[in-house]
Amino acid sequence: MQTTVDFRSDTITKPTPGMLEAMMSAKVGDDVFGEDETVNALEEKAAAMFGMEAGIFCPSGTMTNQIAIKCFTQPMDELIADQTAHVYRYEGGGIAFNSAVSTRLLNGYRGIITAEMIEPEINAENIHFPRTSLVVLENTVNKGGGACYTLEQIKPIAELCHQHNLKLHLDGARIFNALTHTGDDAKDYGKYFNGISVCLSKGLGAPVGSVLLADKETIKQARRIRKVLGGGMRQAGFLAAAGIYALDHHVERLKIDHAHARILADELAKCSWVSAVLPVETNIVLFDTVEPADKVVADLAAQGIICMSTAKNRIRFVTHLDIHPEGVEYAVKVFKSLF
Repeated sequence: MQTTVDFRSDTITKPTPGMLEAMMSAKVGDDVFGEDETVNALEEKAAAMFGMEAGIFCPSGTMTNQIAIKCFTQPMDELIADQTAHVYRYEGGGIAFNSAVSTRLLNGYRGIITAEMIEPEINAENIHFPRTSLVVLENTVNKGGGACYTLEQIKPIAELCHQHNLKLHLDGARIFNALTHTGDDAKDYGKYFNGISVCLSKGLGAPVGSVLLADKETIKQARRIRKVLGGGMRQAGFLAAAGIYALDHHVERLKIDHAHARILADELAKCSWVSAVLPVETNIVLFDTVEPADKVVADLAAQGIICMSTAKNRIRFVTHLDIHPEGVEYAVKVFKSLF
């Protein structure tokens, strides 16, 4: 029977036995009434980890990001983000649809933008221009191949935002991957950001959910917006329990995913059918192919290596907790046999 190893995304993971046990034994209530003690515990735990006052549990990172944008802007405002940002490219046009806000896009290095890039793009007070009100960063940067911001890079951006009375939001889709790579302390993030979205269903392996962190007043408003968006869940503690388990048990092991990604990148760099491999910092490997990426994806799939193309000649591999050393070894074997 052919081996199959799925590198499409770290969203495809299944709950571990320990996580399933935690989910089945969760104490639940009606979260819309604020009575689900497991949801409350997750929100309090995540907020404390990042030095924030409060949190709100939502079905997805898209929802937490869109709620944050709605909280931090008014219609006819403008936000600043990198041109690869998930909030711009992969959230269905939600910035315009949900918040009636325009987007000023910057060309950062692998999705990483700087205070020096942001400052000249802040609009002057003029009725011809939308009012700049928000900056959004993404950590890690998906389209940047898992590139990370360090706190040293974030600090001057936060200072600039403070000087210009702008809010600063973090799309922390893979924030724990970033922290694992940089060694920064999660609690320090609360010093710089007005809002932080923490995804539980990517590298941490929970089946569903993200938590938006902010001050208490913002989270109070976020609950109203979540309700309007249809995100009010009832006995959500079964899902929140998976998030708590992930925070307790799956953060430290991210080092394994990063090591697997580096092995894949090193071996891909040796292949004649690969023209370039982006530097690997976390659990995402982006590489360019000599032949069209879709053809390479099909050839890999024929041998049980499942991945996806992100451009005409670019492929993405993502390592995660369901990728074991044996799967990495098999992938390397397939790389060597291809073409």
